[in-house]
Amino acid sequence: MLRRQDVGHRVVIRRIVGVRNGRPLYSDALGELVSVDETNLTVATKNGTIVVPLSEVHRAKRVPPQRRPTAADVVALELAADAAWPAPTRAKLGDWLLRSADGWTGRANSALPIGDPDRPLEAAIDAIEAWYAERGQPALVNTPLPLAAPVGAALDARGWTARPLTLLQTAPLVPLVTGDDPGVSLAKAPGDEWLEIAQARKKSLPAAARQVLTGPPEVRFASVYAGDALIAIGRGAVVGDDRRRLHVGLIEVVPAHRRRGLARKVTSALAGWAAELGASEAFLQVEEHNTAAVALYGTMGFTTHHSYLTREQPVSGGRPDAAC
Repeated sequence: MLRRQDVGHRVVIRRIVGVRNGRPLYSDALGELVSVDETNLTVATKNGTIVVPLSEVHRAKRVPPQRRPTAADVVALELAADAAWPAPTRAKLGDWLLRSADGWTGRANSALPIGDPDRPLEAAIDAIEAWYAERGQPALVNTPLPLAAPVGAALDARGWTARPLTLLQTAPLVPLVTGDDPGVSLAKAPGDEWLEIAQARKKSLPAAARQVLTGPPEVRFASVYAGDALIAIGRGAVVGDDRRRLHVGLIEVVPAHRRRGLARKVTSALAGWAAELGASEAFLQVEEHNTAAVALYGTMGFTTHHSYLTREQPVSGGRPDAAC
């Protein structure tokens, strides 16, 4: 049977799905183990995340992984994501990062446990809980899988919960550039209308949010208008020194204008700008259950580099705005 230390690894589960002529019928699920609890196994498969009750499991085991990025590649991309979405309040716990932005988005309000925390694991988690408690926030920890699986197992033991699985996806930059589109404008700062759409998407826009959005040295805000109405937005940030990457985020099209290729045009415009700065790769974060967005990005050439879970300390009361 699978255990918590198997989280983040590739597994196969044979489940009982029925009985015919007195014999059980089986179905196999292959994917990445997301979580284990007293009653269920949760697995991210190529067709989506499934929850398998333990009562239906006939056999379950870890299997050899598909080709995975190295730990160094995962660390480098996670640090690039941090640079592209910089929390204004930051601290270090050894190599680990502690980040806060008035509760705006999970990414900017979570610890990133990569490297050595310079203390035992349990003491490191204690320090994370204390740091966020000082700021009046529930503690969040982003756990890249399977790199941070040991951290996830320790959080399981403390009763921490998990937000939906997030995919960190990458794509070669050049194919994203489909040519200049005069309908997409790029600005160095977001206008009021741009911020209004972003606020509707993220449910709030505190002062720290503007610091996150405008923090990277190289950042652009894409806008598409229909007449005087802003109908689509996007944000791009180019980060890194020797290997420059474009982070794509906040791609949003107002409902009445969706399914017209505007998200692709916004992404293309940001990619063209990034290519001029020497970037060679794009990346983004998308929740695995957002199947429409995952499918759209797949048509643009994005594939999953690795995934992560945002883990949340169990506390009474509210929590920061949920967002990847």
